[in-house]
Amino acid sequence: MLRPVRAANLGHYLGCWVRLVTLHDQDDSSAGPATMRYRLYHLPARLSTHARHRYLRLERAWPWAQAFVMAWSRLIDVPGLA
Repeated sequence: MLRPVRAANLGHYLGCWVRLVTLHDQDDSSAGPATMRYRLYHLPARLSTHARHRYLRLERAWPWAQAFVMAWSRLIDVPGLA
C-alpha cells in the first residue's frame, strides 16, 4: 500500500520542481498542479521525425505556446539534464 503513495509524492514533487525551475519569473508561477497540467502538460502538438531528428510541432494558435517553449528551453539549460 505504500508504493502508490510514494509514486504520487514523487509526481507531486517533480511538478513543483518543474514549476520552480521553469516558471519562477512568470505571473502564473503560483499556478497549482491542475493549471500546470492544463496549460503545459496537455499540449496540442505532433512529434515528427526527419533525418534521425525529432521535432515537436506546436499549434500556433495555442495560447500558452510561448510559455511552453520558454519552460522547455529552461529545462534543457539545467546542467546534467541534457
